[in-house]
Amino acid sequence: MSTGSEVRVAVNQVGDYAFRVEFEGTHLDALITDEPSPLGHDEGPNPSRLLLAAIGNCMAASLLFALRKFRNQPGPIVATIRATPERNASGRWRIPKAEVELRLAEAAASHVQMDRILAQFEEFCIVTQSVREGIAVSARVVDAEGRQLHPPVTP
Repeated sequence: MSTGSEVRVAVNQVGDYAFRVEFEGTHLDALITDEPSPLGHDEGPNPSRLLLAAIGNCMAASLLFALRKFRNQPGPIVATIRATPERNASGRWRIPKAEVELRLAEAAASHVQMDRILAQFEEFCIVTQSVREGIAVSARVVDAEGRQLHPPVTP
């Protein structure tokens, strides 16, 4: 990702809880997301799974970057991510924690500077660090006539 480059994603409803996700400004294929039954029809990963995939992918890529930074040539890295949704104090489902296991294809001793790599690789992960710090998300709801419904516009 380039420094300061805006990332744009379009999400359009195509069924009950199914959405087509398009990655604007790229040649990437669209992705269908869906909620599991009983709300959706399991036609694609749901947002919780995408969040966990993003964390695991970013952590694996950050470890790979850190290993290569010190001229190591690692084999394929495997990331496994686990989380258990829980209800918060308001009774809403949340993911309070995620556990990531990153498995190297070779013994640690085959890599140089492993202590330094392990001390810094997580800092390279834009997704995990953004989630850890908390992302400020603002939401606007606009109707078909362009009127802003949420947050209320004060006259």
